[in-house]
Amino acid sequence: MADIIWNPWHGCEKFSEGCQNCYVYRRDESIGKDASAVYKTKQFDLPQRRDRAGLYKIKAGTHVFACMTSDFFLPAADDWRQDAWDCIRRRPDLHFSIITKRVARCVDCLPSDWRSGWPQVTLICTIENQRQCDIRLPVFAALPAVHKEIICEPLLTDIDFPQPLLDGVEKITAGGESGPDARVCDYNWVLHLRRQCEKAGVAFSFKQTGARFLKDGKCYAIPREKQHIQAKKAGIDLYFY
Repeated sequence: MADIIWNPWHGCEKFSEGCQNCYVYRRDESIGKDASAVYKTKQFDLPQRRDRAGLYKIKAGTHVFACMTSDFFLPAADDWRQDAWDCIRRRPDLHFSIITKRVARCVDCLPSDWRSGWPQVTLICTIENQRQCDIRLPVFAALPAVHKEIICEPLLTDIDFPQPLLDGVEKITAGGESGPDARVCDYNWVLHLRRQCEKAGVAFSFKQTGARFLKDGKCYAIPREKQHIQAKKAGIDLYFY
């Protein structure tokens, strides 16, 4: 399945500890932009665009990561969200992943015909530390969705997941923080997440080490181009078929 990114709007407001060194802020600042300014993008209707032959430009079966330079449930996007949902509704032949820190807003921002969820949508909750786990996971567990995942990136502390609240979660992804001011990611935290996934029957992926990676008592500086490679070399991804 091919992957693409669809950003119907750009810009965000920092929300929690994981946002401290946000890559969107860092990138926008490098080109003189204010990442806190939220605006609707020119690709807002991308899933609906067709070529001259009348065929969808995004081919059936494509995996679409939505709102990667913002948050789909950002309050500043409330006026646009229903139209974005309409784009998703009309493309049941695609699969959309929606990643959010704002799970508390989800239930009030879902479309009226959502019911128990749409099969072409995976809701993904970001949980970066134990504090946010305690706040977000009970809310996320109660949300109706056909597909649910959790992303612990940047992983900032060890996290204990209450096992019953992982029911319905299909996958947990872990990763460190990148950038010049990256905070440390401890490999022991990653392994602890994996053990919890194994116990709960949840798939697990170690996506990337981050720039500062602590293993066996030594902190390594990992160049950006090697962060994904080193994580995959660990060979600890977990799948259930």
